[in-house]
Amino acid sequence: MECKLAVSMMHDYLDDDLPELQQRELKEHLLSCTDCRAKFKELEQTDMLMFSLMHQTPVASEDLVGRIMNSLPKPKKERAFITWIKRHPALTAASVFIFVMLMSSVTFWNQDRQLVVRGTDLDQVVIKGDTVIVPSGKIISGDLTVENGKTQVYGEVNGNVTVIDGSLYQASTAHISGQVKSIDQAVSWLWYKVTNMFSEVAYR
Repeated sequence: MECKLAVSMMHDYLDDDLPELQQRELKEHLLSCTDCRAKFKELEQTDMLMFSLMHQTPVASEDLVGRIMNSLPKPKKERAFITWIKRHPALTAASVFIFVMLMSSVTFWNQDRQLVVRGTDLDQVVIKGDTVIVPSGKIISGDLTVENGKTQVYGEVNGNVTVIDGSLYQASTAHISGQVKSIDQAVSWLWYKVTNMFSEVAYR
């Protein structure tokens, strides 16, 4: 067998494509020819190297992995209240609804506030804007009720003084024989609106 033919058969042999008869002829030639035997070893080593490179799984070093991870942008931290909103969407929607209803109710309440003065001897009372004044030396025989305004007492009230959604100033010269009451109707009114709102939702 010529060396040229033997070299061409080496490739087929390494690829397992050489018939059995030709395999025996190639082996006999390699035993007798040192040059072809050296050539075959080179081809065999090259084939093994290519096989190992094709089937080797690349492994990145820890240093490379660390540098890649550090170069990535940091995730933005969400604020606590945004996280809470995302986790409780139904509760958030209900809270916003109640807040809007309360704000609209307060606006309506503030728009409908007018000064109201009730009692006897109202001719003894001086009204300046939203302020009701019982002047010094004046006497009111009976109860005095002031709603949505300021009350200033310098004289005498022979009865009860009731202030609804307002303020009361009692001077050192003042004398009130009855009880002094201060009522905040806004709180009661808002409570009524909230409970009524929930009742309407429940029965829809």
